[in-house]
Amino acid sequence: MTKTRTTRSRTCAACGATAEKRGLVRIVRTPEGEVMVDPSGKANGRGTYICPTVECFEQAAKRRRFAAALRVSLSEEDTDRLRHEFEQAIGK
Repeated sequence: MTKTRTTRSRTCAACGATAEKRGLVRIVRTPEGEVMVDPSGKANGRGTYICPTVECFEQAAKRRRFAAALRVSLSEEDTDRLRHEFEQAIGK
């Protein structure tokens, strides 16, 4: 009997949509405390996922979802840097 692999689904921190792990973009807080976009989805640290749309990013940033999910406080500069990394990751 062969084992079937389960597909890992994650929930968008902004809109609440559920999708496969690879269909979302991961934002991670590394063990050193740096917050960054994780395009590979495999970086060590505490992570949260959002849909690969600018609207979801803006909604999550406005509602401070990243700070709550990652248990860190983000400055305006950190959010701007994340926005830039996010746009590069989704190809905008």
